[in-house]
Amino acid sequence: MSHYSQRQLLAVAQRAAARKVDPTRHKCFISYHAEDSEEVAEFLDAFGSEFIAKTIGVTDEDDFIDSEDTDYIMSRIRQDYLGDSTVTIVLVGKCTWARRYVDWEVYSSLRDSKYSKVNGLLAIQLPSAAVNGGKLPARVNDNVERDANGNDIGYARYNTYPAGTATMRNLISDAFNARMARKHLINNTRARKQRSSSC
Repeated sequence: MSHYSQRQLLAVAQRAAARKVDPTRHKCFISYHAEDSEEVAEFLDAFGSEFIAKTIGVTDEDDFIDSEDTDYIMSRIRQDYLGDSTVTIVLVGKCTWARRYVDWEVYSSLRDSKYSKVNGLLAIQLPSAAVNGGKLPARVNDNVERDANGNDIGYARYNTYPAGTATMRNLISDAFNARMARKHLINNTRARKQRSSSC
């Protein structure tokens, strides 16, 4: 299995985005586990025409990661990565739940800052997770809620892999609109994950 670097993934997203010029597309931040980079590249190639990938995930190589000041780390994630994105898409693989950076990215996405407002939150199950039983990162799970009839009633949505680009566009639009319509449902009270878990 080949692994893609952040730069390679962003290049895939930019090539896909260039296939379609559409001013109504939303800027999205992509959160994922590095072990899923091949599937992430396939996702970006298939659906990158439906959004503008602002940037791709935080890594150990980032200079601010070793800071003892977690508020500083969160503000840097918001400023350097999330930037002016309006929707965070969490691509859920087998071990995404275990990655501390995914938790940090979602935490930063769900809070207002001096740089920007909260992001909409959308989780997409990668094909391998459907087979291997990947579970949601805890903070995402806190925001995905369904009633007894299976209707979505939380801030975020968790969907299986989209059947096509129209479905992807609708999912992103729903997450974008949630920033106003469902903002009162955000649950961002969980303590930030201090270290990645073993999967």
